[in-house]
Amino acid sequence: MDIEIPADLGFRATLDRTLVHRSAVSEVFVTDLRPVSDTEVVAAAQLPLNHGYFSDHARTPAVFDVLLVLEAGRQAAIAGTHSHMGARADTQMIVDRFAIDTDPAALVCGDRPGELVIDNRFTVVRRRRDRVRAGRVEQVFRVDGVRAGTHTMDVLFLSSGEYEAVRHAQLGGPAPRTSDQTSGPADVAPGAVGRTNPLNVVLGGLGTRDGAFTAQVRPRWDNPSLFDHSYDHLPAAVLTEAARQLVLAAPVPGAPGGPGDRRVTGVRADFTGFAELTSPVVASTPADGPATGERHVRFEQGGVRIADTTLTVTDTSRLATEGTPR
Repeated sequence: MDIEIPADLGFRATLDRTLVHRSAVSEVFVTDLRPVSDTEVVAAAQLPLNHGYFSDHARTPAVFDVLLVLEAGRQAAIAGTHSHMGARADTQMIVDRFAIDTDPAALVCGDRPGELVIDNRFTVVRRRRDRVRAGRVEQVFRVDGVRAGTHTMDVLFLSSGEYEAVRHAQLGGPAPRTSDQTSGPADVAPGAVGRTNPLNVVLGGLGTRDGAFTAQVRPRWDNPSLFDHSYDHLPAAVLTEAARQLVLAAPVPGAPGGPGDRRVTGVRADFTGFAELTSPVVASTPADGPATGERHVRFEQGGVRIADTTLTVTDTSRLATEGTPR
C-alpha cells in the first residue's frame, strides 16, 4: 500500500477526543486525518517521549512502544471509520482480530516526539441495509519518513442499543463496570514484567502448572491509560498488555542478553468472547517457550477460551549500539 502523503499533513494539535473514543485529551495521539481516495485515508499522530503507561519500560535505549503505535493506529482507524465509512456517532466498535508488526530500529526515540504517519485502507466486509456491520482497516506506519511497521484490524459494528441488548442477554442482567471495581494487593513486582511503575502491572499469581506458565489478569482499575473510560469488560488493550507481561516474565534460561534486552515487537490477536468482570481471567503460555521468536498466549475464563494471541519477542540488545536517535 503506497498512499501519497499530503504535504501539509499536520502535527500541531490533536483531533477532538470524541472522534477517537477517548475521555482524556492527554490520551489522544492522532493530530490530522485526510481522505485521499474513496477507500484511503492518511493520518498523522505524535508519539510522546514521556507517557505514564507507554514509556514505562526498564530498557535502554528508549523505543516507542509497539502498543503505543497500536493505539495510534486504533485511534486513526476509529476516526477514519466515522469520517470515511459513515459510522454513526453511537457506533460501538468491537475488535474481532488484529495483527501488528513493527521494526524497533525505526522506533528508537530521539530528543523530540515521533511524527507517525499512518496510511489507512478501509474495506467494508459486511453491510446490512444502510449500516456497515463489519469492516477491516490495513495500515502502514512511518516514523519521521521511515517505514516502521504494519497493522490490520477486523472490527464488528453495533449501535449502542444493539450492544446493550447483546450484553444484557449474555449476562442475564446489567453488566458490572470497571469504574466500580476495587484493586487488590499486588503480588507481582513491576520489574518481573518489564515495568517500573506498579500502576502498570496487570498480572497476579504468576506460576507454572501442567507445563504452562500462567497468571491471572489483575489490572489496576485506576490506571488512567488502560481505563481512560469505564468498560463493562476487560478491553483488548488490557489483554494484549497481559500477554506481553506474561511472555516477558516467563522463565527462559540462557536468554540472549538477559531479559532486559527482549521486547515484544509484534502481536497477533483473535478475540472469541468478552473478558467479563465477574470471574478470573487466566492467561497461559507454554513453559518451555523460546526466549525470542513467537510465543503463544491463551486467555480462558471459566475454562472457556476467550482469546488467543501470538507475540513476536525480539532480542534488541543491538539497538544500544546500532540505534540511531532522531
